[in-house]
Amino acid sequence: MYKALLMGLITLINISPVSAERLSSEPIKPIQAFIIKEPDKVELGKKLFFDPRLSRSGFISCNSCHNLSMGGSDNLPTSIGHNWQQGPINSPTVLNSSMNLAQFWDGRAANLQEQAAGPIANPMEMAFSHSLAIDVLRSIPQYVAEFNKIYGSSQITLDQVTNAIAAFEETLVTPNARFDLWLKGNDNALTETEIAGYQKFKEIGCVACHNGEAVGGSSFQRMGVIEPYQTENPAEGRIAVTGKDADRFSFKVPTLRNVELTYPYFHDGAYWKLEDAVDVMARLQLGQQLASQDIKNITAFLKTLTGDQPQFAIPQLPPSTANTPIPVPFEQ
Repeated sequence: MYKALLMGLITLINISPVSAERLSSEPIKPIQAFIIKEPDKVELGKKLFFDPRLSRSGFISCNSCHNLSMGGSDNLPTSIGHNWQQGPINSPTVLNSSMNLAQFWDGRAANLQEQAAGPIANPMEMAFSHSLAIDVLRSIPQYVAEFNKIYGSSQITLDQVTNAIAAFEETLVTPNARFDLWLKGNDNALTETEIAGYQKFKEIGCVACHNGEAVGGSSFQRMGVIEPYQTENPAEGRIAVTGKDADRFSFKVPTLRNVELTYPYFHDGAYWKLEDAVDVMARLQLGQQLASQDIKNITAFLKTLTGDQPQFAIPQLPPSTANTPIPVPFEQ
């Protein structure tokens, strides 16, 4: 009966039997292109994402640490914030972040909207206050008009600001990776080396944590299951949220989508080469001492997870007016 239903589905949606089998049996699923239903809100969120006037210095925007031309991260071990302060943790990619079970490495934000509020008031990041950031936006007539059009009120609120930013970030998905094309039945999308890497990736157990559309992001796991992870980074993981000692060094599993672009790796940004990251994860998390060829094969597979990067024009930000509060510059 199940086979008959499957064949009926194949006929109905016009996909090949090979594709149907892969889509149903493989632990990784293809990313679907995002369909924008609220274009005005998304456009507003895009402007806010790129607007440095939400920071105390007037120089830092969301894009500073989640650069959309660099895989949604900043390619630094830990990010640089206000007054050139070095942050305590590696900046996770914003691409496909809507698929995460929570936001930040320790999962302290439940969703993208909650996450968007954090950096604005964080003294080591954008170092502003929410009230002053809102005052800046309220002083810019074009922003007032856009918020009024979308939210029906000229009184801009933090909830509206973070809602718009989250709406834009939800569009930042990366479909059409070569691996997704293979999942959909294109046997020529991957090389034999890449397929061998995927088979080894499954065989040793990587898919226990790295699965689904995002190939990760759906659970918290301890860093260093078989062997302790040696680092000088002060971040202790999920314990900062739960207060439970069992959650010490437990971090949200990162997505492996576009992973070749989001170096350096891990919460401390300690490893710059993807091959080294594969080796460390195999040993510390799975107790596997991989042969060099296996590491090369898995690395080759991981590079097939790079999908279409967001394509859009950098928004023209609303001009400031004479009444716009002047951001505080970097201290000397």
